[in-house]
Amino acid sequence: MSRDRWTPEFDPDCGDTALTDARHDIAIGRWQGLRDLLRDTGPDRLARGHRVRLLAQACAARSTVESWLAAEPRSADALVLRAATETVRAFNLAIAAGRGVPIDQRRVDTAVLSCLRAAEACPEDPTPWISLISVARLYPKGVRRQELARWWDELHRRDPLSTEGHLQVLHYYSARWHGTHGLMYDFARDAAGAAPQGCALPVLVQYARVEEFRYALDAAHGGRAAVGFAQHWDHDGAVSDVRRTWQRWIADRPPVAFAPGELRDLNHLTHAACQAGLTDMAESLFHLMGRRATRTPWSYLGDPEKQILRWRGESAPRV
Repeated sequence: MSRDRWTPEFDPDCGDTALTDARHDIAIGRWQGLRDLLRDTGPDRLARGHRVRLLAQACAARSTVESWLAAEPRSADALVLRAATETVRAFNLAIAAGRGVPIDQRRVDTAVLSCLRAAEACPEDPTPWISLISVARLYPKGVRRQELARWWDELHRRDPLSTEGHLQVLHYYSARWHGTHGLMYDFARDAAGAAPQGCALPVLVQYARVEEFRYALDAAHGGRAAVGFAQHWDHDGAVSDVRRTWQRWIADRPPVAFAPGELRDLNHLTHAACQAGLTDMAESLFHLMGRRATRTPWSYLGDPEKQILRWRGESAPRV
C-alpha cells in the first residue's frame, strides 16, 4: 500500500496519548500510571469519563486495578476505576456465555456494590453512576423503575449533559434490553430537545437508529440485511434527524478540535449523514474527523475502513 494513500486511523484511545501511555502501564502490571493520569485529568468530566471507560476495558483481564487498591485502599480514583472495571467484567462474562444463557447475578451484584462504594468515595463524580446504570442492564428483568430513576437523578445532578450517561440509559430502554424502540427514541429526542445549542446530546437520536439496526441484525441472525430496512437510514424522518443534530450540535460550534471523548459521537453523526445521502454535510464532517475514526458504527455495515473510504470518496472527492 502506498504510504501517501489516505486511510483512517483507528486509534482505540481516539488520539489521547496520555491514555495510551497509561494503557501501556496496564500491560506490564504497573498501576502508578493510572493513578497519575486520573489525578492529572482533574475535573474535566468528558476526559475523565472517556479515560475511565477505556482504562476499565484494558484492566478487565488483568489485576492492575486490584494492585492499585491494595497499595492505596482509600484512593477514590482507584475505587471509581474498579467499579468501571467490574462493570466491564460482568458484560464480558455475559457475552462469553452467549445470548439466552443466564447471567451470574453474583457478578452483577459485585459490580453494583463496587459502583455504590465508588459513588460514596467520590461524591461529585458522575462516573460511578454511569457504570451503575450500565450494569443494571444485566439483571434479567432490569431494575425497579424507581431505582433506575434514582440512579439517573444522581447522575443528572452531577452532569446533566453527559452523553455517555444518556447513552447508557438509551441502551437500557432499547428493545435489546428492557424497553422498546419507541421508548428509546422518545428518551433520545427528549434529551436532544432539552440540550443547549452546541451540546452533543442531539446525536443520541443517531445512536438510537444504530441500536434499532443492531436489533434487526440480531433478529436476522447476523445477516447484513433485514427485511423492511431498505430505507432505515434515509427515509424523511431519518434525514430530518440528521439535519437537526447538525444544526443543534455542529453548525455554530466554535472552530476547535474535537476532544477524544467526542470522537465516537462525531463518527455516529458522520455515518448517519452518509447513509442519509447528505453529501455536503458528510463532506464537512469528514473534514472535522480528519483521519481519526472509530470502528463503530461503520462496522455494522461492513469493513469499517472500506466503509469510510467509500463514503469519503463519494461525499468529498476533493478532500
